[in-house]
Amino acid sequence: MEKIDLEKLHYPIGYFVFPENFEDAIIEDWILELEVFPQKLKLLVKNLSDEQLDTPYRPDGWTVRQVIHHVSDSHHNSYMRFKWALTEDRPIIKAYDEKAWADLLDTRTGPIEMSLNHLSAIHTKLVYLLKRLSPGDLERTFIHPESNTETSLKENIGRYVWHGNHHYAHIKNLLIKNNW
Repeated sequence: MEKIDLEKLHYPIGYFVFPENFEDAIIEDWILELEVFPQKLKLLVKNLSDEQLDTPYRPDGWTVRQVIHHVSDSHHNSYMRFKWALTEDRPIIKAYDEKAWADLLDTRTGPIEMSLNHLSAIHTKLVYLLKRLSPGDLERTFIHPESNTETSLKENIGRYVWHGNHHYAHIKNLLIKNNW
């Protein structure tokens, strides 16, 4: 019997690590990744049936449908964090219970098109904003209330590129495993 590596299933691309030798070109690359991500995700899932969408990507994990809705919800919250950090001094952001959100009816059963469309819209707005930020803007920060950690906007850009790729890998790996 094949042994399941739950850690690899949970973190298929590893954990987010902010680069030690940070260069401005990294921001440009990250913004480009955010710009193309919604279409990349849409292409990955466009031919999936409801049965496939309702398949968990790992044991006791979310379904593909829940992952898609989660990415949309999470990136919406991230967009709000950018806005708060740009308009307030070191704001304490609002945390949300992502597991409870993933268990809501719209996330468990809703059509993925609504979240794919939302993700496209929120990324369009986010990319428009990010391309116009100054280096000083990128240094602005927010504070997460659960960990009491301060995060710069430039780090948050990278974190959400990682987040999208992290969940993209969950779905892609499931498609490969099941030969879909």
